[in-house]
Amino acid sequence: MEKTEIVTGRRVERLVAGHATSDGAGVKLTRVLTHDLQRRLDPFLMLDAFRNENADDYIGGFPDHPHRGFETVTYMLAGHMRHHDSAGNSGLLVPGGAQWMTAGSGLVHSELPEQVGGLMEGFQLWINLPSSAKMGAPHYRDIPPDRIPEFATEAGVLVRVIAGESHGVTGSVKRPDTEPLYLDIRLPAGTSFEQDLPAGHNAFVFAYRGSVAIEGSPVPDRHMAILENTGEGVRIEAKEEARILLIAGKPLKEPIAAYGPFVMNTPEEIQQAFADFRAGKFEAASVRKD
Repeated sequence: MEKTEIVTGRRVERLVAGHATSDGAGVKLTRVLTHDLQRRLDPFLMLDAFRNENADDYIGGFPDHPHRGFETVTYMLAGHMRHHDSAGNSGLLVPGGAQWMTAGSGLVHSELPEQVGGLMEGFQLWINLPSSAKMGAPHYRDIPPDRIPEFATEAGVLVRVIAGESHGVTGSVKRPDTEPLYLDIRLPAGTSFEQDLPAGHNAFVFAYRGSVAIEGSPVPDRHMAILENTGEGVRIEAKEEARILLIAGKPLKEPIAAYGPFVMNTPEEIQQAFADFRAGKFEAASVRKD
């Protein structure tokens, strides 16, 4: 495992608590990365966090709905969620697993709980696609827990590399254009972790268990820290046991036209997406599966 030594760490630009909402068929969640942050955190469009013990808060799941023009990354910590799409593909999300779906030109899918009780916890991240790929073929990939590489530092920090590369460990997914980094990091009390970040890449940290500090600035539990773009990387310290997501990517710097389940570059393209969906064109999607 390669060591990372950061001379200048990025500082916290802003803290975001997110807000409670519901989506799908009444699933209660916290929307952390909201519409007003899409340009600042380009290429990332949305981050939802859900943690529900009460089955009534998630049992309805996310019935059939369309997408076009971006990618969704679902990462589960607890619970079981079943994916179906308009090409007849199916996949089961389990604790510690992920699913990377590229909506591309359009498809209809559902995400429904495959349990009637117990904890359901995880995240869904939306990542934009460049204009050249928005109308490409849809694609999805199920990533079981044992296919997500992980490593531990000498201090006992455990890092799961969902996408990108960390300390010489390559993640399950590498994507062109946006070059996303997606790490799930568990820090024991009194430990720290450093990660280099390419200049110009937008980055944020979401603390979902306990609090951490970045360059002396506290990041409380259930808060997102947007990182400044100046610095070689990020240094994260934990006085108490904590778990965080560290996410970064290369901005596309393209116009964003987003409405509901569609993310394109112009309002006219959004209107066309609705027209194509109403005409049933998404139902004929040909989805490639790894």
